[in-house]
Amino acid sequence: MRHWTRRDALTGTIGAAMVGTLAGPRAAHAQNVSDDPVAAFSALLTLYVSEHADSINRVNYAGWKANASDMGRLNGVVTGLERMAPSRMARAEAIAYWANLYNAITLQVVLSRYPVASIRDIRSEGVMLDPQAFLGPWRSKRVTVERRRLSLDDIEHQTLRPLARDARVHYSVNCASIGCPNIQRTAWRAETLEQDLDRAARAYVNHPRAVTVLADGTLRVSSIYEWFKEDFGGNDLGVIAHLRRYAEPALTQQLRAATRISSNAYDWALNTTP
Repeated sequence: MRHWTRRDALTGTIGAAMVGTLAGPRAAHAQNVSDDPVAAFSALLTLYVSEHADSINRVNYAGWKANASDMGRLNGVVTGLERMAPSRMARAEAIAYWANLYNAITLQVVLSRYPVASIRDIRSEGVMLDPQAFLGPWRSKRVTVERRRLSLDDIEHQTLRPLARDARVHYSVNCASIGCPNIQRTAWRAETLEQDLDRAARAYVNHPRAVTVLADGTLRVSSIYEWFKEDFGGNDLGVIAHLRRYAEPALTQQLRAATRISSNAYDWALNTTP
């Protein structure tokens, strides 16, 4: 794992400590989901997620929804992940587990209602007296893991972020939107988590939807850095330091004299294949 609905869903401040570190398409049809839901999820992502010329990964929701077998496989992935015990996992394995579960549920939710223009068109259900329920699907309790009934907000804010205590975790969850960090074309795995989080951070930071240096030298950044500023150092300088850490040389040069963020933006359009 959005917009200000996510920000309001926080249950506490995680703090500046989070700035620290941390097969082919046909496989989707051959994979036995119950044997390895993570491998099955990877196969589905490889089949339906593609990188486009604008460096934004997009999902072929129409093709996926039209394939009843692969819709069933995604449901099987979520069910298989529900049956696992993340409390018994090492930290890196647990981070990968929760990120995969979050992303699989998000895809499941969007596909269940597709076509939609934005994930924010999907309201939370089964939630009483919560105005945030009208602003997206993140409040609905959707899965049960180790006897805990969880929503997407629960997974991201009460579980994944406190577990990781690493700002890069924001690049691991995808909210099915253009403004979000890319959904990856394979599932997250503990064995490559550090390298993959670094790669995801660099891909996002060096894209204009993450940061643009304006004519007056100030920055327009993704709203993620505003909603979760405490995870990125707690102030503008902390966010800028994070951006510099993952910037490529051209962006590094632009950021050299930057000291202030003047605005933020986020594109909620669905990350669907054009």
